[in-house]
Amino acid sequence: MENSAPAQPMVKAEQVCKSFGALQVLKGITLEIGRGEVLVLVGPSGSGKSTFLRCINHLEQVNAGRLYVDGELVGYRERGSKLLEMSPKDAAKQRREIGMVFQHFNLFPHRTALENIIEAPVHVKGMKRDAAVARGKDLLAQVGLGEKADAYPAQLSGGQQQRVAIARALAMSPKLMLFDEPTSALDPELVGEVLGVMKNLASEGMTMVVVTHEMGFAREVADKVVFMDGGVVVESGAPREVLTNPQHERTKAFLSKVM
Repeated sequence: MENSAPAQPMVKAEQVCKSFGALQVLKGITLEIGRGEVLVLVGPSGSGKSTFLRCINHLEQVNAGRLYVDGELVGYRERGSKLLEMSPKDAAKQRREIGMVFQHFNLFPHRTALENIIEAPVHVKGMKRDAAVARGKDLLAQVGLGEKADAYPAQLSGGQQQRVAIARALAMSPKLMLFDEPTSALDPELVGEVLGVMKNLASEGMTMVVVTHEMGFAREVADKVVFMDGGVVVESGAPREVLTNPQHERTKAFLSKVM
């Protein structure tokens, strides 16, 4: 008899809530992201998109609900019906499996592009330096910066720095990539080169969760678009449905301003 059990999703959120003091930022987010899927989160500023992204790799602790990555509970251990927070060391080990690219590139200014990329594989994963250098050079070539290995961040454009940041995240061989508005700090003419790298990653089957205002990217690359507002999922579905035929008034009002 064939095993017809559904494949385990890469990310599963169940009623995830997050507050900062009295401010409730996430109000019960439930969604799933399949392996190899690209999920794009869209919505107005302050709708909770970036907070949700940060909860996925436990940069923020959830106050209620559960988040799983690759079947593993994020940030907590279950003891009977209780959730106990993981030690910082165990949480950091979990986080190694998840690549994150931020709005600001956060590169070490005193290290070259290549040194930025090999830092974590060598010091966190214990990879041999020669192997890390070879992989780092491959990754720089992959993001179109093969000739920039010895350049310092200050010698690179914003778009180039962001591509180095993507290569740095990939150097840890993550199973999941999170992108938090990766192009919003860039000059408009540099946006395309970063989105191009992300499109290639998607075509290679990388599971990705992307917070972005780039609706063209969402339409072209996303498997699923989720519109968030006020800490809840208002609408989700295939890009064609959500972006060209939204069902909710709130989605329609938002898209009329950004499309």
